[in-house]
Amino acid sequence: MAKKAPRRTAQRILEAALELFNRFGEPNVSTTLVAGELGISPGNLYYHYPAKDELINRLYETYEAELDELLHAGEGVHDVEDAWFFMHSLFELIWRYRFLYRDLNDLLSKNRHLETQFQLVLKNKVRAMRALLAGLSRAGHLDIDMREVDALAQSMVVVLTYWLSYEYVRNPREALEPQHVQGALLRGAQHTLQLLAPYLELEQRKHLMTLTAAYSPSASRTQDTPGSSPKMAAA
Repeated sequence: MAKKAPRRTAQRILEAALELFNRFGEPNVSTTLVAGELGISPGNLYYHYPAKDELINRLYETYEAELDELLHAGEGVHDVEDAWFFMHSLFELIWRYRFLYRDLNDLLSKNRHLETQFQLVLKNKVRAMRALLAGLSRAGHLDIDMREVDALAQSMVVVLTYWLSYEYVRNPREALEPQHVQGALLRGAQHTLQLLAPYLELEQRKHLMTLTAAYSPSASRTQDTPGSSPKMAAA
């Protein structure tokens, strides 16, 4: 059996930086700490990423590529169950790169590249929410005046973007710890989709309530680990 090729140093640096940024917050992690975590010299790290911003930007590019691919799935949402799993997938991706959201205002104030690129991210998220609403409308599950679509799509993006910050304010000591992630993501998906409730036809509204009850943190607490989606919990 052929041995797997060792991961390149540049990739190992990215993985270590992402873990440390997520755990401690980007402002509290230096490149020296990242190098020490890997057991390499700071010079070795600087060879691959001459500045901390370059390391952050590379992680952001990876996140953005994954996000763009996922947002296209919004076009395939036809009912509440599709919307539920789509939304939870978005929250899981945000969790994997949570330092971007946890330290968002600080990052944008210091990094011009992120400032401009994150504005595009917001636009792409709004576009995806519009596509989701359009799919539900075409399927006859959503009754909404077209003049309300843009405001609803933007409201959904606001919750999606700032949910982890809200969870952190509610419980600063534990909210972003791995053992609490599934509950936070489920609540985020629930509250984002709850914005649809006034516009859903009756059966779909009932189904949303059923999904919320089935995948509530109390119902899935035994599955409360990072990366375990509601679909997995139901299997």
